Amino acid sequence: MKKIKHYLNTLALGGVLMLSLAGCVGNTKDKVATPSPDTAAIQPATETNSTTRIITDARGEVEIPLTPQRIVDISGTSDTLSILGYSVIGTANSDAYDYTKLPAYLEDTLKDAAILGYSFQDTMDLEGVIALEPDLIIISNYQEKMYDQLSQIAPTVMLQMAQIDWTEDLKNVAAVMDQSDKADAWLSTYKAKAAETGDRMKAAHGEDTTYLAFLASGGQIYIFDGAGMGSILYTDMGLKKPEGMPAQENVSLPVVSYEGLAAIDADYIFAVGTEEDLAQLEANKMWQNMRAVKSDSYVTLPASPYFNQGYSPIGRLLFLDEIEGLMK
Repeated sequence: MKKIKHYLNTLALGGVLMLSLAGCVGNTKDKVATPSPDTAAIQPATETNSTTRIITDARGEVEIPLTPQRIVDISGTSDTLSILGYSVIGTANSDAYDYTKLPAYLEDTLKDAAILGYSFQDTMDLEGVIALEPDLIIISNYQEKMYDQLSQIAPTVMLQMAQIDWTEDLKNVAAVMDQSDKADAWLSTYKAKAAETGDRMKAAHGEDTTYLAFLASGGQIYIFDGAGMGSILYTDMGLKKPEGMPAQENVSLPVVSYEGLAAIDADYIFAVGTEEDLAQLEANKMWQNMRAVKSDSYVTLPASPYFNQGYSPIGRLLFLDEIEGLMK
């Protein structure tokens, strides 16, 4: 519980859902430098010889292997790398509620990777990275304080992450790996599936049915809107938002009280939380009096894995397979 509160506090300050959202994590006291917009995006690669090429990342130019074989990724993009055809030997795509294990939706994809921390931590298991003998290390702006140490181990690429548009993060990773065509093809397939799933939902439950997804944590409600599960519902599937919902203006999830939650008039609700948080939610009179709750038009989902699932490309794809079966 303590870990996820640190994570959500970081989100509230504009740092990272599913999700997932999400809803960043402890050890974030050191300020992370933010590159200017003109340096934040990954620039096209320039080949230097038959074995290496030069790319421009959030820190500047870096020479990386043309075909890396031993990738350590602590940026949180290990799932994206798998989509692009790479296997990582070290990852920080751990579960938001237990950093020692993988989230359920990535257990098969990353089963052979060593867990080195959690992607929204600013420090990782340095000795663990060294022991893996990587030929390429990928970090995000959250781990910039480790850049000098890591770059002495292997070529290190720093990504400017935490975009509200998850597709931009995916495209940036693809540009680093010179796999933009694969990323575009995967996104095209995903978007088509999302639209088809949304159309089936509208046909089954009504064109104008509205949906709300949120994380209950520590007595506060974190609304999924432009990120995590919310962006799957509204952007990808084309489902309708309810009245009274706060808009997400940046990477931070909008936070409302129980009173604010009660003011959102949704036809159907996805409530995500731990057993403790969901018990607190369901005991609340304002929750009990919501129209969707009175009509039993809601589903509760465990925080692990559903909080983070909406922030993972693979997690999003799997959620499309699940959502129709989740509906009561």
